[in-house]
Amino acid sequence: MRLLVLGGTSFVGRAIVEDALRTGAEVTLFGRGRTNPDLFPGLARLVGDRDTGDCTALRDGSWDAVVDVSGYVPRHVGQAMDALGDRVGRYLFISSHAVYERTGVAPGSDEDTPRRPPVRDTEELSEATYGPLKVACEDDVTARYGPRATIVRPGKVAGPHDSMDTFTYWVRRAARGGRVALPGDPAQPVQVVDSRDLARLVVRLLTDDRPGVFHAVGPAEPTTLGGLIETCARAAGTKIEIVPVSPEGAPPMFPLVRANWATQQRSAARARQAGMPATPLEVTAADVLAWDRARGEPPLRLGYTPQEEQAALAAPSSTPPAPSPT
Repeated sequence: MRLLVLGGTSFVGRAIVEDALRTGAEVTLFGRGRTNPDLFPGLARLVGDRDTGDCTALRDGSWDAVVDVSGYVPRHVGQAMDALGDRVGRYLFISSHAVYERTGVAPGSDEDTPRRPPVRDTEELSEATYGPLKVACEDDVTARYGPRATIVRPGKVAGPHDSMDTFTYWVRRAARGGRVALPGDPAQPVQVVDSRDLARLVVRLLTDDRPGVFHAVGPAEPTTLGGLIETCARAAGTKIEIVPVSPEGAPPMFPLVRANWATQQRSAARARQAGMPATPLEVTAADVLAWDRARGEPPLRLGYTPQEEQAALAAPSSTPPAPSPT
């Protein structure tokens, strides 16, 4: 398989490229050449910048499939499709669960859940616009390629080389042991998918030339936020005590803490049937811990600092807010 990856040197794209190479695919990378430029030295590279509209490097060549990891706004997707034309077989777009409506969601919701209205009049990525912009991108890919379009909607992705810090925060915090402050409810359902499982799904869909929309969520067995933190501790060989604390004063977008529990219970049935594997959560945690330690445990952008956590643990306890039913 001749595969073109639009963005393939950071986290999810990196995992997809590694899995594609494992299957013997011939991979070409397209990007600015700024992120991990020394990665994959033997692969063909096309240089361009989707932010500035420079997709001229895509006007030559043909591929059996393209994986779009770096399309966030309709202009990005449209310019790539215009440059590629019909010289690609299948166009697989990496989307997000942010495309879905946030109310009226039931546990076990599938890929047919109503989406949010698309947005095309801005390119500013925010909590309010990220999902609707991805909806517009999905619509454009489907309109252009029809049965040759595939959409993959990952939930929270975990694994080595994670640039978002979401899962890494809990892996690192559990490895320190002791009393762990949680500004949420330990019983909250939570879903994370190993980046390598996501990559395997993507490559399998392309190999099978399969159209449609697929959730990429995990782990295989339902878990809770408290259970995830305890699993991270087992992977590190430490003892912890999870202490629910008041969310007041906690840093925003606290890792994996969500009020709407139903959005953390989406169905992975279609992706599993298509061949998505399920790495045990403890394996993912151990691999992330080893990677994080090997890179020297740089400061994380999310979660408590040690000082903030101590202050939260010392504050008067309060009951976390009740979960949203939808």
